[in-house]
Amino acid sequence: MSGPSAEDCCVRGELAYFLGLGSNLGDRRKNLSRAVRLLEKADVRVVRTSSVYETEPVDDPAQPWYLNQVLEVRTAAAPHEMLLLAKDVEARLGRSPGPAGAPRTMDIDILLAEETIIDTPDLTIPHPRLARRNFVLVPLSEIAPKTMHPVLRKSVKELARASSDRSSVVKLP
Repeated sequence: MSGPSAEDCCVRGELAYFLGLGSNLGDRRKNLSRAVRLLEKADVRVVRTSSVYETEPVDDPAQPWYLNQVLEVRTAAAPHEMLLLAKDVEARLGRSPGPAGAPRTMDIDILLAEETIIDTPDLTIPHPRLARRNFVLVPLSEIAPKTMHPVLRKSVKELARASSDRSSVVKLP
């Protein structure tokens, strides 16, 4: 899919984001689909979606495997508003507060927001572990291989090639 040019987005007051979606509890594929629908209902326009990948949990191998997907979206929401929207969608899909890395019905991470760089206690963009996580690098490189990381100044494709993450990532039909 191709979306509007960067100039069109600026004129319309939209910001382009790449979001990482992950689920390892319940009907994982349905959770991904429902998250996309809830984002769209909140005036987030989905421009491109990666394939769905089954991925090995990185921090706790005893957990169920995840289904992961990356979306390119456009919205008028500023980064902190996008974070609140992502947290709302997670909650609507049954995610309850818990320790970091715990199994979840839905996890939505803001991976990139154009050239935006934010480092606050509640939000860091680009996502701080983006360059070390195949479960987002592989699907992100599928839909946006030439996109540049605004801090590391490397393309997503270069980051994926250089990743030291050896966890399994399997593209699903």
